[in-house]
Amino acid sequence: MKRKRQTKILEIIQKYDVNTQEGLLDLLKDEGIDATQATISRDIREMKLVKVSSNGTYKYAAPDSAPQKTAFQDIIINSVTSVDSAMNIVVLKCHTGMAQAACAAFDSFGFPDVVGTIAGDDTIFALAKTENAAQNLCSILSEGIFVKKSLNLT
Repeated sequence: MKRKRQTKILEIIQKYDVNTQEGLLDLLKDEGIDATQATISRDIREMKLVKVSSNGTYKYAAPDSAPQKTAFQDIIINSVTSVDSAMNIVVLKCHTGMAQAACAAFDSFGFPDVVGTIAGDDTIFALAKTENAAQNLCSILSEGIFVKKSLNLT
């Protein structure tokens, strides 16, 4: 139920300019999801939603809209050396000692098809919901990481 509610919250804030928890509660109710203000407040905190300026007002946005996202992208770009998948597991190889920082940065993106991650010293395992989701994530990461790395080298 929690995952469904949080997924619906992301859909709502992408579709509508929501600037209050009460407004978010109303839109969730319209979608058939009953929740309390305390639950929504906890979801907002757990999902690390931020308020961003939009046309002179503020609205909720996913963490990828936050300015810190660029710093997290830089950590991943500078740490990850390769990306591959096996079944529904995405494997990110990193420079020695960088996997934990890269994993924390990766987790901050909140990929909806990732169930969880584990980081060692130079490897991150990300468990995706399906094989297709793992392949899509692998493609997204490969494009984002290696295109930016090659651009930085020129």
